[in-house]
Amino acid sequence: MEANASASGGHSSQARKATASGWIGSALEYYDFFIYAQAAALIFPQLFFPSGNPKIAIVASLATYGVGYVARPIGAFVLGHWGDTHGRKNVLLVCMFLMGLSTMAVGLLPTYHQIGFLAPVLLVVLRLIQGFAVAGEISGASSMILEHAPFGRRGYYASFTLQGVQAGQILAAAVFLPLAYYMDDASFNSWGWRIPFLLSSVVLIAGYIIRREVEETPAFEKEDSSGGVPRSPIVEAFRYNSADMLRVVLCSLMNVIPVVATIFGAAYAVQASYGIGFSKSVYLWIPVIGNIVAVLVIPYVGNLSDRIGRRLPIVVGALGSGLLAFGYLYAISIRNVPVAIVMSILMWGVIYQGYNAIFPSFYPELFPTRSRVSAMAIGQNIGTTITALLPALFAYVAPPGSNNVPITIGAITFGITIICAVTAWNTRENFRVKLSDLGEKDAVPIDKHSYETMRAQSMAEAKKAIA
Repeated sequence: MEANASASGGHSSQARKATASGWIGSALEYYDFFIYAQAAALIFPQLFFPSGNPKIAIVASLATYGVGYVARPIGAFVLGHWGDTHGRKNVLLVCMFLMGLSTMAVGLLPTYHQIGFLAPVLLVVLRLIQGFAVAGEISGASSMILEHAPFGRRGYYASFTLQGVQAGQILAAAVFLPLAYYMDDASFNSWGWRIPFLLSSVVLIAGYIIRREVEETPAFEKEDSSGGVPRSPIVEAFRYNSADMLRVVLCSLMNVIPVVATIFGAAYAVQASYGIGFSKSVYLWIPVIGNIVAVLVIPYVGNLSDRIGRRLPIVVGALGSGLLAFGYLYAISIRNVPVAIVMSILMWGVIYQGYNAIFPSFYPELFPTRSRVSAMAIGQNIGTTITALLPALFAYVAPPGSNNVPITIGAITFGITIICAVTAWNTRENFRVKLSDLGEKDAVPIDKHSYETMRAQSMAEAKKAIA
């Protein structure tokens, strides 16, 4: 009994460490993501591009945000292969250092007025490195947490990967907000914007300290010790799991919601050429409040998915947030800050989490251990690459001076979320399938009564380990 308790306690300890590792890595990734996204919408048009044509400058700046995602499929192939052949822990350390160092380098770049066209070129290069680096982060972290998590609690534990995402955005805004509020425009545009990029070094150090303490997952070690690690997990993924990879691509188009909330929404609200007139400091509070709510909601949604399954919350989250995009953009168009905040909380902070909190367990549960990181990374990053090009498309179809911006952008957004909902509903449910059977098309889920019993036991053991 004592040996079993000790083993259970050790397993629970590694599950918590893996969860903390996924959390801090995602926080770093989306701290970097958020500060770049906000800078691309708020100040990069003036700093890194010719100022003669505001419309072209906005489109070009938002395009650099999308360029980072062009490198993601390449990073997914390389880093996914690394994660499936060298282990989840190793690939996560590589991702973290590449992302952190490239972000700090952005904070050191000279502007267009200092070095001309070389400035946007260097910005694009660093954005490509960022895109390459983050391609393996979510898939690697989700796989590591899933493979460490107790049975019946995979949705709950894996959801903390995305709680880290939201926390990283809150951290970024906590840096941006006081700078935008207390600094005059000249100082902020001159050097103040660099501070958030340089501060990513602090998160990088914290992430390394946490990640070095995590052990490799038992599932990968079993594959490795038995000689089961494939020479080419990517080939296996396409050969045996291509249909599920396509499902991941289509579901990952849900990234359209954060694109609307933080990228196009920022440009629409703040850029003078759109004529809305939100101040930078006021607008930055809108996604912050939505993220704070999301941090609180995510674990509950993850836990709910362990009880009722993954598909239904994803469908509700997709359709609900797609509809609320109309209201969010309309609130900005009528310059109503309180309504915009409420719409942000509902769209992004609450309803979107039906998808956001669950995909870190929903996706890796579709694939076997042998090719899990590769298959998820490739599918997810192709999907997010498509949506990351949307800010430039939005700015093109609804440029400054155009009419019916909320209807135009809202309709595109809702159409995309319908695709995601239909795809999720037509994907098999795996929350009651054992870890060793995941990825098998004919895997038989454990019956509901046995599953609930095992889940209750896992929860009791976790409480005992904490006590």
